[in-house]
Amino acid sequence: MSDDPTIFEQIVAGEIPARIVYETDTVAAFLDANPLAPGHTLVVPKDAYERLGELPDEIAADVWAAVQELTPRIESAVDADASNVGVNNGSAAGQEVPHVHVHIVPRFEGDGGRPIHAVAGDRPDLSDDELDDIATAIEAGK
Repeated sequence: MSDDPTIFEQIVAGEIPARIVYETDTVAAFLDANPLAPGHTLVVPKDAYERLGELPDEIAADVWAAVQELTPRIESAVDADASNVGVNNGSAAGQEVPHVHVHIVPRFEGDGGRPIHAVAGDRPDLSDDELDDIATAIEAGK
């Protein structure tokens, strides 16, 4: 990670203006400057962590508590029918800012959006043995 502060660190520090909609000692949430939908909100830990695996448990809990609290508030504020909640965890997943952030994207009937399964390319054709190996590796923490 760069020594230069990310745009999110600069927002949290008040160096870049943002429409802050929620703030605690450890978490901030603000409207996305380039929204995918009205009310598109980003929830970030105030301290810089690039990937989910770097978040201390207590900070991860604070981030998720904010997401859980904000999602229905955002849906209500923009009269959304539903929402997508997602994290791009690493550049290969589309993470553009190297600072953990959760997107809350309000969704509306007929908005043309697609489900979360649309973010990946072609689905892999995995055998039962491959699925078993993956499950075993995840369970073992590899």
